[in-house]
Amino acid sequence: MKETTSVPRNGKLAAMCLTAMMAAVICVLAPLSIPIGPVPITLGTLAVYLTVYVLGWRLGTLSVFLYLCLGTLGIPVFSGFSGGLGKLAGPTGGYLLGYLLIALAGGIAVEASSHRPLHALGLVLGTALCYVCGTAWLCVSAHMELGAALGVAVYPFIPFDLGKILLAVGIGPVLRGRLAQAGLLPVKA
Repeated sequence: MKETTSVPRNGKLAAMCLTAMMAAVICVLAPLSIPIGPVPITLGTLAVYLTVYVLGWRLGTLSVFLYLCLGTLGIPVFSGFSGGLGKLAGPTGGYLLGYLLIALAGGIAVEASSHRPLHALGLVLGTALCYVCGTAWLCVSAHMELGAALGVAVYPFIPFDLGKILLAVGIGPVLRGRLAQAGLLPVKA
């Protein structure tokens, strides 16, 4: 008779695997970019939005942190398939670090409520915090005036980010539900 070992699907191993998997999803989507100025349009924020739906704020933030560590080590996972510490020190570094704020604010909203409008509000708040962090760093690193930085790195991105938020709010709960139904996530009581 063959002996098998099983690991509970909702255990620490599953959480570690999902955290790593979502970091990998961010690594795959974030480099895809359209360069429109000092800050490109990427799918990184969409990947972070979906990550918080799957993992919540704690593991979602950890997943984003893993992504940032991989990029900092030189793995080409940042926009335009770039990587390295220089990317974090460059003009877009504040926006990359702002992904952590999206994961915190968005994840807290997703965990605190089952209402999609509140999820959207949390993701909008997280994105606004990301804009603040990124724009402040852009002003410092590129020696830009605030108005110029807002004009090239915030205003053009608002419609795209709102669209990504709507997409995430539409498919995020479905994705989370399917993973819970498969036994990969704990089901909320």
